[in-house]
Order: sequence, then structure tokens, then C-alpha cells
Amino acid sequence: MSALRIALSALSPAGARARLSVLIFHRVLPSPDPLFPSEIDAVGFDRMLGWVKRWFHVLPLDEAVQRLACGSLPARAAAITFDDGYADNHTVALPILQRHGLRATFFIATGFLDGGRMWNDTLIEAVRRCPLPELDLSTLDLGRHAVSSVTDKQAALGAIIRATKYLPLPQRLETSRAVAELAQARLPDDLMMRSSQVRAMHQGGMQIGAHTVTHPILARTAPEEARDEIGRSREVLQGLLGERVGLFAYPNGKPVTDYQPEHAAMVRALGFDAAVSTAWGAATSATDPFQIPRFTPWDRSRWRFGLRLAANLRAGTGPLAIPSLGR
Repeated sequence: MSALRIALSALSPAGARARLSVLIFHRVLPSPDPLFPSEIDAVGFDRMLGWVKRWFHVLPLDEAVQRLACGSLPARAAAITFDDGYADNHTVALPILQRHGLRATFFIATGFLDGGRMWNDTLIEAVRRCPLPELDLSTLDLGRHAVSSVTDKQAALGAIIRATKYLPLPQRLETSRAVAELAQARLPDDLMMRSSQVRAMHQGGMQIGAHTVTHPILARTAPEEARDEIGRSREVLQGLLGERVGLFAYPNGKPVTDYQPEHAAMVRALGFDAAVSTAWGAATSATDPFQIPRFTPWDRSRWRFGLRLAANLRAGTGPLAIPSLGR
């Protein structure tokens, strides 16, 4: 057994003292994106899965949560999850997962299926496809931005997304539409999965979980609207798949900032089995099953990737800061 596997076994033993590592992904691009060079692509994802399979016992999330509760997890237990429902989850990630013999859970924001687009992708594609040398958003109080180069576009997107992310949902959607109009950009309608692709994922052995309808910040959403977003997304998926959906992921997922304890209580009351956040850490038998932490290192080096996973296990079960190991 390698030194890293020995260390991971000590940090994540079997049985009652087990720790569950839950990895989170969003997209797996077919090839590198110059605009987002750190975004995982097919080659990198294939490499990461090879490392994860070598070091961990990868389980479906629902089984892992059940076994964590009853103290029967194997050593070095892990689960793989994806958020949002991007089409490349089906076209790129699924074949790679199947080639490695691994199962993952895909949390779907149902309002974007069949030709929809998330607000942030509207902004990204508007800036990416803008034919102008400068994007003047002063009428939206978002400034003027050079967009002639990749570096310009990266800077513009950073500023625009930061200024838009926590606006009330209707205003956020309207702002993203207005940016696209001012950018004079033709936007794609194939970024998210079709309903048929969600069914194909499920038929291919993957688990499907709910992720609300329109991906709102629940902490800034009225209680009845939040409950509807959570429950209705599950209803859509259950109708699509013809079976019960028991897992949920909070949009954005930061405790307190993006969702509150009352939202975890809503998810429990609606009859879900478990829910995942984006707080870093690893779950133990004492972890609230409706606030399971998740983490993914993005290091390109095998050892740095493994050491950062070990650091996440060692750090505990709540929000944490992992010191940079470099790239």
C-alpha cells in the first residue's frame, strides 16, 4: 500500500470513526477553455478519477450516507457529485465515469433543462461572444469594460459576476439579459441537459438529485418560495425518472451566506434523505445529514491533489481553509 493510501486510511478509517469525502464538480469541458483555464476538462477529469479510484472506496452518495449513519463505511470512503445539470455532464463526464466503473450523483436545477441557461452563463457567454472592443454597461451601473482580449474578458466577468451574484433573483435575471443585449451576443441554448439526457444519466447508473428550479440564493428567498423551489424541483425529477428522488444540494451551498438552518429543516420536512452543502470538510457520524460538506482540490499534480484531500480530511467537518500547495 502506498504511503498516501496509508495516510488516508489513518485519517478516514472504517467503521464508527469513518470520515466521508464528498467531491463536488460542475462542468467537465471537452477541451480546455482559454477564458477559464482552471475549469476541469476531459483529460484532467479522467486523470483525477484514476487517482480517486486508486486511493478511495467510491460509493453512491445515498449508500455512503446510510453507511456513515450506521457505522459500516469502508476506510477511505468517498462519493462524487455534480451540481447544476450541464450538458457536458452527459456528453463528457458520463463516459469517463463509466470507463472507470464509478457512479456519481448529479444535482439538477430543473428550470434550465431543455434549452435553459443559468444567469451566470448568460453573462459568461455574452462577454465571450461580444463582438465589440468595449462593453458599455454604465446604464446598468456596471461600468465600462474592455473585452478585446481573453485577459480583458476575464477581468470584465470577474467584476460583472461579483456585482450581480447576490441581487434578488428577478433583478439578477433581468440584469444578465440586459448585459447580453448590450453585448450584441448570440447566446447558446445547449449548455444544460435535455430531459432525455437526465434519463440517460439515470439509466447509465448515475444518481439524480434535486437542486431547486431556478437556483436561487435560498437565504435571500421568501420561505414559501424557497419551499416551492426545493419541492417542485424534486417533483419534476420524479416525474421524469418515474421514481423517488431523495437527495438535495443547496444552490451555491455556503452555510449562512447561501442557506440557513431553516432551509435544512425544510429539506428534512419535505422528506429528503440527505442534503449537501459546499462547506469544506469531511462528514462523520456526528454530521447533520442535511448539511454534508463537500470539497474538491483542483491541483494538476497527483501528489498535490492527494495531499490536499488528506488535508481536508484532517481539518475536520466544518468550513475550513486549506493552505495553498501551489501548482
